[in-house]
Amino acid sequence: MSQTTTKNTAVRPWPALWSLVIGFFMILIDTTIVSVANPSIMKGLDTDINSVIWVTSAYLLAYAVPLLITGRLGDRFGPKNLYLIGLVIFTLASLWCGLSGTIEMLIVARVIQGLGAALMTPQTMAVITRIFPPDRRGAAMGLWGATAGVATLVGPILGGVLVDGFGWEWIFFINVPVGIVGFIMVWRNVPHLATSAHKFDILGVVLSAIGMFLLVFGIQEGQTYDWGTITGPITVWGLIIAGVVVLALFVGWQAITKGEPLLPLGLFRDRNFSVGNLAISTIGFTITSMSLPLVFFYQTVRGLTPTQSALMLVPMAVISAGLAPVVGRAIDKVNPKWFALAGLLLLSLALGWYSLLLTPEQPIWMLLFPSAILGFANGFMWGPVSNLTTRNLPQHQAGAGSGVFNTTRQIGAVLGSAGIAALIQSRLAANLPAAPGGTGGAGDVTGSELPEALHAGFTTAMSQSLLLPAALALVGAVVVLFFQKPKAAAWSTPETRTGQQAAAAAPEVAVVD
Repeated sequence: MSQTTTKNTAVRPWPALWSLVIGFFMILIDTTIVSVANPSIMKGLDTDINSVIWVTSAYLLAYAVPLLITGRLGDRFGPKNLYLIGLVIFTLASLWCGLSGTIEMLIVARVIQGLGAALMTPQTMAVITRIFPPDRRGAAMGLWGATAGVATLVGPILGGVLVDGFGWEWIFFINVPVGIVGFIMVWRNVPHLATSAHKFDILGVVLSAIGMFLLVFGIQEGQTYDWGTITGPITVWGLIIAGVVVLALFVGWQAITKGEPLLPLGLFRDRNFSVGNLAISTIGFTITSMSLPLVFFYQTVRGLTPTQSALMLVPMAVISAGLAPVVGRAIDKVNPKWFALAGLLLLSLALGWYSLLLTPEQPIWMLLFPSAILGFANGFMWGPVSNLTTRNLPQHQAGAGSGVFNTTRQIGAVLGSAGIAALIQSRLAANLPAAPGGTGGAGDVTGSELPEALHAGFTTAMSQSLLLPAALALVGAVVVLFFQKPKAAAWSTPETRTGQQAAAAAPEVAVVD
């Protein structure tokens, strides 16, 4: 039987955060590695573009849907315990992914991997919220942003090296040793934090899962069925409309349910929390959807290897990783809103520039310039948006707020993956048949380098597809204009005192026996 007791223990925020970041880093690496490996997976498992995009979409969908409840589970059973369980699931599922011999098996394994990631992610932000005081949280968010930047560098390059040297399976096998190290670090360095009882809204989970699946399946598979009938009375638009209706029912249920709703609508009374969730959904959409057109252009038109195509992202990753800690320190003193605005405007600018530069004859070095602009964009936007969104949350709602924030980010990512899949297939169908030798739109694309006769049509399709994430980034820039200047530190508890403060007053940390 579990029992909660307390004892005086000094909290060491930074060792705890570094330990949690290992798993967060692994989740990010896994996403970036897969984007580079998509053409190789297509060839290795003899599948098409739509199926290989489901390798990412299934992961993101399984990741997004449970986030609302996994944040609450962290409040109930302790963020450390939930994080460790999720890390074990994620690591074992990674092994399963590498051993998959069919595209269907890989998609199923990716679903389990997404569930593990969903258990881990809210706990990281909940721990940051609880062990760092609000006026010092910017530096912690800076490390969070730097982790994303480093992952965007290490993931694609490591993925390219592994795919070129050993095969696509090794992009998943590499997670196993990282997961073991991460487990040991968290076990040793992350404290057990006080827990609180919660009720769990099972109907809410079911409604949100069904609604998201119908919406994503309808969008992503629309082009496959020519936006018409799937089978019998079931149509693509019927699924999309049904998904929207079920999600509306979910929100209505959250408004009237007694006790603790899965989605605490009261959190949205805080203006910055509402604005931040909308902003992070546009960021998730943009970042997820932008990589696929670029990777396919590099590898199927320009004939680059996975490693070479990953190296095209080096300026972005280096600048992002170097800039994020600087911005993290600055946003404790300067209104983070202006950094976020600059980041999203630069993101839209970079993607628009990519779209203009994408031609079969373009000197490859020219594409390094928008990559550098993306680095500034990433460095400016992640930490400030996260800081502004969560800064005013009361301590007892840290887990719920973290769950909502990460859910909206992942919903944006899921819709980005589905949206770019539909747009790419549509643009390929429109452009490839017009090219000499083009016969079947997306069906001509196998993951190998395309014949020269198809280069122009394929490149035009990828160029046009990049305008979608560019537009969403611009929408995000408008959204962040509505952020209010953050309040002064709203709460400070023994758990949030830093190591220096602990000398004057040792914090109480809950220990679960």
